[in-house]
Amino acid sequence: MKTFIVPIDFSETSVNAARFAVKLAADSGNVSLILYNSYEKIRSGSDGTPLFNDPDARKKIAEVALESVKTELLTIEKVRIECVAEQGDFVDNIEAFIKHHGIEMVIMGITGSTPLEQIVIGSNTLNIIERNICPVLIIPPGSKYHGIKNVVFASDFKEVERTTPIQPIKSFLGLVRPTLHVANVDHEHYVELTEDYKKERNKLEGMLAPFKPEFYFIRLYDFVETISQFAEDKNIDVIITVPRKHSFITGLFKTSNTKKLAYHSHVPILAIHE
Repeated sequence: MKTFIVPIDFSETSVNAARFAVKLAADSGNVSLILYNSYEKIRSGSDGTPLFNDPDARKKIAEVALESVKTELLTIEKVRIECVAEQGDFVDNIEAFIKHHGIEMVIMGITGSTPLEQIVIGSNTLNIIERNICPVLIIPPGSKYHGIKNVVFASDFKEVERTTPIQPIKSFLGLVRPTLHVANVDHEHYVELTEDYKKERNKLEGMLAPFKPEFYFIRLYDFVETISQFAEDKNIDVIITVPRKHSFITGLFKTSNTKKLAYHSHVPILAIHE
């Protein structure tokens, strides 16, 4: 049985991601979920005065709150759900937990209903992606699960055998069995593909053969805008992207167009490191 972890900070964004996750788990039929909360140690009040800190009491409060979310989710679908609350830094804690328990995927939101939630939740999501702990399925605000029938894998077609994390991609595709679209956006495409692109396409076609991929080569400059439009045109349910070191965070998640995609798109994004 596969296990996915869903970070919960009790914001609507995180609970919405959990609702998405429980439906995905139910559709997949062989997935259990862990609702995970990490809480910081309270050292002082807003006026700087020391506060009494009872770790056991705080843990109990977090566990009760997680159980409340679990109860809601079980009214949606009957799947196996465990609740875990730990004190400490969120990213450090969840990284250790994922590695120790062999978690296959993180499912979490990217923003919140307030500017503060946008900063905190968005930063946590991007930090987990940057740590390259495991695949991260980003659920945009307001995104609802309606099945995963169409998936687009965005590839740059450069050294695909070395740079494509084929096993986690195939694991996800095998779970949902969608129609697979493979898209390449490059402003240098002309009437015909170069021989290098043809060779890389043939390699990738072989790697993804069980899923019968359909290929698209698009000559446009703006990657984010183009993929967003492609997702709308093809009724895409999940966008798979392979973040490269440095370029993913700076090039994909810090431009104005990417913020528009990450914070306002209704299409979940699966980030799988090479």
